[in-house]
Amino acid sequence: MAAEPRFLTLADVAEVLNISASQVYALVRNQELRAIKIGGRGQWRVERDQLEDYIERMYQQTSDFIAKHPFVEAEDGSSD
Repeated sequence: MAAEPRFLTLADVAEVLNISASQVYALVRNQELRAIKIGGRGQWRVERDQLEDYIERMYQQTSDFIAKHPFVEAEDGSSD
């Protein structure tokens, strides 16, 4: 059984996150997701560990958001 690759293409990352490759490129260019540019054609690669770190940060940010903005069910307006 082959080991999972250490580095992922932007398309691979897009598939994992279920977003477009252009959205992944924006995350990389905005330095939200660390990546390296390699080769003569300057192809982007994201290390698997960096992707996992990004996902963990997003979970933490989401938890912080939920803590600051608790969900309140809207009243349905019906009277009993």
